[in-house]
Amino acid sequence: MHSFIPPKRFFPYLTWKDVQEMPDKANVVLILPVGAIEQHGPHLPLIVDAAIGVAVLGKALEKLDSAIPAFALPTLYYGKSNEHWHFPGTITLSYQTLITTICEIADSIYRAGFRKLVLMNSHGGQPQIMEIAARDLHLKYDDLMVFPLFTWRVPHNVSELLTPKEREFGIHAGDAETSLLLSILPEQVKMENAIAEYPPELPKDSLLSMEGKLPFAWVTKDLSKSGVVGDPTTATREKGDRILESVSEGWVKVIKDIYTFQQPKASL
Repeated sequence: MHSFIPPKRFFPYLTWKDVQEMPDKANVVLILPVGAIEQHGPHLPLIVDAAIGVAVLGKALEKLDSAIPAFALPTLYYGKSNEHWHFPGTITLSYQTLITTICEIADSIYRAGFRKLVLMNSHGGQPQIMEIAARDLHLKYDDLMVFPLFTWRVPHNVSELLTPKEREFGIHAGDAETSLLLSILPEQVKMENAIAEYPPELPKDSLLSMEGKLPFAWVTKDLSKSGVVGDPTTATREKGDRILESVSEGWVKVIKDIYTFQQPKASL
């Protein structure tokens, strides 16, 4: 049931007595991986985002100093994926359902005495939802620290492994995600079906971009016929091993930081 998570770091394996007697619960770091079940082109399984989050977190928790109390909650496999729903197999929640689910999980965590919750999101279509949920939860519980983090935004060196074009446009089922899946779930990758597809070019003088400072709204079928936005044909398992090592090391640093972090309070 724990998948890539070390058993001793998997929250559901604790008993209620373990939770009740846990020391310094206010500084225990609980991490909720949030993924998605959505199309990732003809070569990758629907579980990509959830699998990446759990694999990266599991590797990070293996490396983490045993003196730092941190636990993985069960993964939320479903997310808000309606930008992909034109491709069969995608399962999506509404943003209302996802926010409500996250907030009700947090209610239970707070009731048990925990005060540090990480929302570890691996799906590019829902960082804003994590941020809204985190803000609402902190407003509800003044002493609850919530961290709405994106799996790929911790310190890492993944960009060194990608071409400039892939770094800019490879946002879905491209080189990085495919390489990482070759590392963690190789039997589920169909490299013989991998094709490269980049979105239509914007006018050269446009200030707008898909995911930059001045974005425009889009759904996947606007950008791709295959569901791929990037080039997975250059992916390798060796590259995926290096990505997993680098991103998980970044998460070790972030978890350590969160463990010692205290909510700033301005004097009134």
